[in-house]
Amino acid sequence: MSTPQRAGFLAIELDGAGHRNLAAAVLAAESAGFHVATFKDAPEAGRTNALQRAAFAGPVTRTIAVVPEVDTVYTEPFHISTQLASLDYVSGGRAGWIVTAAHSPEAAAAVGRSLVSGEALAQEAAASIEVGRRLWDSWEDDAVIRDVATGRYIDVDKLHYADFETTADFAGPAYSVKGPSIIPRPLQGQLPVLAASSLVGDGLVSAHAVDAVLVSAPTPELLAAEVRDVRARLGTSVAIIAELDVVLDSRGQAAASRVVNSAEAGTAADAGRPRFVGSAGDLTEFLDPLLREADGVRLHPADVDVELGELARLVLPELRRRGSLRAPVQDGTFRDVLGLGRPVSRYSTSSAATAVGALGAGN
Repeated sequence: MSTPQRAGFLAIELDGAGHRNLAAAVLAAESAGFHVATFKDAPEAGRTNALQRAAFAGPVTRTIAVVPEVDTVYTEPFHISTQLASLDYVSGGRAGWIVTAAHSPEAAAAVGRSLVSGEALAQEAAASIEVGRRLWDSWEDDAVIRDVATGRYIDVDKLHYADFETTADFAGPAYSVKGPSIIPRPLQGQLPVLAASSLVGDGLVSAHAVDAVLVSAPTPELLAAEVRDVRARLGTSVAIIAELDVVLDSRGQAAASRVVNSAEAGTAADAGRPRFVGSAGDLTEFLDPLLREADGVRLHPADVDVELGELARLVLPELRRRGSLRAPVQDGTFRDVLGLGRPVSRYSTSSAATAVGALGAGN
């Protein structure tokens, strides 16, 4: 008897949805059965950042995870940690973090800091992730006691210092974070952390520091092989999410002609990602085996309004029928989507956590 192949999940990037359309877009994505909505960030004047858009989307949805990009080079790590913890609360435990550390003169200029490049980018990312994780753990789960009789809101013995300091070989300005956080531990304990696979590995951000990696390739045909290569390089401790730009036939217009029109308008897709151009049926045939290779796939629609309708009507229902796309997690967390348990705080002094730690130390 053959063993059934596992089903994957689908994420969708909603960067193209403007302020007025964001609520409609994220609700449509949730209704279609997408498991994750992501939000790209960019330092543009007059534009709310990705975390703010995710915070808006969180309370209006119920099942879809909301995962913003947040820069680790030009954003204070303490602020990243607390803002993401707040996002986890407003979304009911459905938040995540896409770590970015790009060579960006625009971002450097926006905050008045010298440009960071090369190996220093990975150092900045690794340090920011470590700060975030320590601060999320700095409140034990039962630190909030609300003891009216004694007038105590928190048990101070269950708050802990993060005590982070950058290493001696840190390329940027050295810094330290004492902690604890100013926000109780997130609902998920630790938010899932995602990063591009090019940022993770030996000499970069440790694979143990992230929960999932985003994998790209020059063409769609090479994407499955790249997924296998990254899994072989990083091991099975991280989830693999394949990246794919999508342009579909829609409303009587061929996808190929839409590509030409977008290029002429100066809105061509990201050159760093593979781009699928074709019909909804052809995309289904492409995603079916890919979802059995990768843990998930993130789709980047050329036009959110256009592609989302085709995906919801023709692609996701057929993938679910074939068994390659799993059902959405009802009343679950983003950790549930990734198959992750809820971790115990590294600083926990509770008897249960201490017992678990002692058991682990003896193995």
